[in-house]
Order: sequence, then structure tokens, then C-alpha cells
Amino acid sequence: MKNQVPTPHIGAQYGEIAKTVIMAGDPLRAKFMAERFLEDAHQINNVRGMLGFTGTYKGKQVSVMGHGMGIPSIGIYSYELYNFYDVETIIRVGSAGSIHKGLNIGDLAIAMGSCTNSGYAMQYELPGTYAPIADFDLCRRAAEACEKMGYHYMVGNVFSSDTFYTENAHNDKWINMGVLCVEMEAPALYMNAARAGKKALVICTISDNILTGEVTSAEERQTSFTHMMDVAFSLI
Repeated sequence: MKNQVPTPHIGAQYGEIAKTVIMAGDPLRAKFMAERFLEDAHQINNVRGMLGFTGTYKGKQVSVMGHGMGIPSIGIYSYELYNFYDVETIIRVGSAGSIHKGLNIGDLAIAMGSCTNSGYAMQYELPGTYAPIADFDLCRRAAEACEKMGYHYMVGNVFSSDTFYTENAHNDKWINMGVLCVEMEAPALYMNAARAGKKALVICTISDNILTGEVTSAEERQTSFTHMMDVAFSLI
């Protein structure tokens, strides 16, 4: 929809954003990825401070961009990318809190599916419960990349919460269902991708362990969680 860009939230012109976009909640993480992975990167967005860059990785055009925190925020950015900029694939690299004894600080969680307490799916007026899932090919290749690179990972369900500070977390109930970790964005991305007929994947680094109370700093989350980035860029 070339006549609808720039959008209210993305200042790029049509054609300035690659068909594949790797996104992070923190726009400074997007800047870090542009500096670390991209050649000839140039900034394509700074609306509301949500930094975005386009460059090349091993000869292929790719964009990196922030998406903010929470389901409503990634819902807006991913919708505009899929529907107005004709983006085909979005890979989110983010942080998550482990609620599984097999996932420790620094490990990777590949979100095959997302449980959620969000009402995002209500807009579709579906006659039942919708299960947001990743693109299978991306999910499979991400797991293979982890094996090849020697990164410890797990594939499965994540819980995507609308609240960071909550009165009743009920983590024990999600633990009982084998959920790997808690994050805040996957279902909106997966639903937008499904509705647009596009591809999406969420790869998270465990930044804190809800079971043990271990945490990492904001700086560590911004600059040192590079394994998930390695995996994401291997999918380009």
C-alpha cells in the first residue's frame, strides 16, 4: 500500500525497508544489531525514537528495528510492516523470564507457540480459542542453527503477558502446562503474520529466572544477548 506510507509510526518511504526485518523491543538493541551485523546500514526510522536501519548481511538486504514493549506496541509496528511496507518475514529477538527448570540465564527459547492473557484475538471474532504459532520453516531452521552453533535452547510454548507487574502471576499453572518462559509480544506478531499471510518467529534469551530470582542488567540485555541475534541472522 505505497500510498499509505510513511505511516503514523514509521517514517520510512516505500522500498526503504527490506522484506525481512529483525525486531527487538529496545530500539538501542536494533542500533546494536545494525552496527554489529549490517554493512552499509542507514537509518530509516526515528519516529517516537523507535530506531530502524536497513543494510546488507552477507549480500542480502535486511532491516532491523525496535518494536517497543508489549503486545499493543508490536501489534502496531508489525501490522504496518506487513501490510503497508510489504515485509514478508519478521523475527523478534527479545528477553524472557524462565519458568522452566531446563532454561537458565543466557539460554534461548524458540517460541513455537504462545499462550496469552491478552485480548488481541478478540478483534477477529473467531468462534473459539486461537492458538498463535510460529512459521514452521523458520522455527525448524532456528533450532538447527542452535544445534550447529552449540547454543543451549528449548522449543515450545511461551506465555505472553499483558502485565509486567501483576497482582497474581499464576506462574505455577503455566509451569504445570510445560510453558518455557514469560515474554510480552509473541501473540500479536504471530496473529498479524497469520492474518497477512506472512512469516514470523520469536527467539528469546533468558534474561531472568523467575524460579531462582536471578536477573541481568539493562546493559547486559541490550548488548550481550548476541546468541539469539546470531540465530536470527542465520535465517536471512
